Amino acid sequence: MFKIAILGGTGPQGKGLGYRFAKAGHPVILGSRTPERAAAAADELGARLPTGLNISGTDNANATKDADVVILAVPFKGHSELLIELRPYLEGKIVVSCVNPLGFDGLGPFGLNVEEGSAAEQAAALLPNSKIVGAFHHLSAVSLLGDAELLTDDDVLVCADDPDARQVIVALASLITGKPGIAAGGLRLARYLEPFTAVLISINKQYKAHSGVLISGLPDVAKGL
Repeated sequence: MFKIAILGGTGPQGKGLGYRFAKAGHPVILGSRTPERAAAAADELGARLPTGLNISGTDNANATKDADVVILAVPFKGHSELLIELRPYLEGKIVVSCVNPLGFDGLGPFGLNVEEGSAAEQAAALLPNSKIVGAFHHLSAVSLLGDAELLTDDDVLVCADDPDARQVIVALASLITGKPGIAAGGLRLARYLEPFTAVLISINKQYKAHSGVLISGLPDVAKGL
């Protein structure tokens, strides 16, 4: 059992992940710069959950203090400033980045250039004493907040340099999709996972869908290794 904090917990992606993990029985704390918004989001989700499951909301700092796993579901703008601010509370913790640095123009979404290579690698540079994992980039917020028991048509790609932290998130992914996450390589590969979200946004807009990523051809034993 992990206590999971979700920074950006009032946004669609953060709320969706919070709902799924709380539904699976993990205590969840939604974090926000505005604690009242976080508390309201937690109350909204809590009304959908069976009695006895634990989801609450507070400011970002208090959300991270007692958490075992911290998920970053925040906009890329302000990302570095937030991590610097919270660095003392994130030491030694597993920090999962599902941040997608994207821009939008008349042609649609596109990946932004990040000096460190990706938002996850920027987090690793700013949080040298945390265990950084990139995961959950491609899950639709609409699907996460939907009524399906499990998102069986999705896979969660997990990249990390710390094998133990990676395995924790590979296992947590199964609470959402019903199957272990897929170990996708080192953290540097996040620079390819993050901008691919722009492709999914374009596909979903074109087909009015909520598609994600499903990897074929893997033997079951390969998943999570």
